[in-house]
Amino acid sequence: MSAATYTETFDEGHGGWIGWDARGAFDLEITDGVAISRGPWWVDCNHAPPGGGYLHLLYCLHTGKKFVPPGTVNRFVEGGYPLNFTNAKVSVRIKGKVETRSTNLVLLAQAKVGDTTVNSVLSAQPIRITPDWSEQTVVLEPEDEQWTCLGSRHDRQDFYGWGKIADVLNDLNVDIIFVFHPLDIVPAGPIEGDPHILRAGQDYPVDLSRLPHGEVHLDQVKIEFSQEAK
Repeated sequence: MSAATYTETFDEGHGGWIGWDARGAFDLEITDGVAISRGPWWVDCNHAPPGGGYLHLLYCLHTGKKFVPPGTVNRFVEGGYPLNFTNAKVSVRIKGKVETRSTNLVLLAQAKVGDTTVNSVLSAQPIRITPDWSEQTVVLEPEDEQWTCLGSRHDRQDFYGWGKIADVLNDLNVDIIFVFHPLDIVPAGPIEGDPHILRAGQDYPVDLSRLPHGEVHLDQVKIEFSQEAK
């Protein structure tokens, strides 16, 4: 029996993919079957040092049913696709006009593992954003050296934590997100206190000239699950 394959083309709307900003989650802009994400993006500081760094969240898909709001569309959950992402191949058709600064677009995998929630980014396989359409594939191998585990900022360690990527991929029960990471967060002016203890973008304005800006267009996402996925 062949492995399962999930495909989202955005031809019939967002399909459950969402954007994220300081107000929270929102439906993505869909134009001619393309999901568009525009900057400036929200600064996610949940993983500020001593965690693995700051994020921009561009495209998010909840994989766990309990995270999907009642009455909303999520074709991944509705399709009953596996939560075992071990060795899955994730392919995108993507383009954009973005000044990425010092960051990369990478896939983030988030799962509840035991008593903590683990976030890891596939830092060894960045996705290129070019002016013309390109098709790119990353492979979610359970090798810790390919991933950066983000852990938690100082005051979220009751919720976020560190863990092995093999455990995350074996039951990826929260979401996958395409993110910009790491962000170069610098206060826009003098502040009192440690910028990592404070909340960037909330407790103080950040220097936007150091952050990515522009827009990204996502035409298709395909996830090919391996034979062992259940």
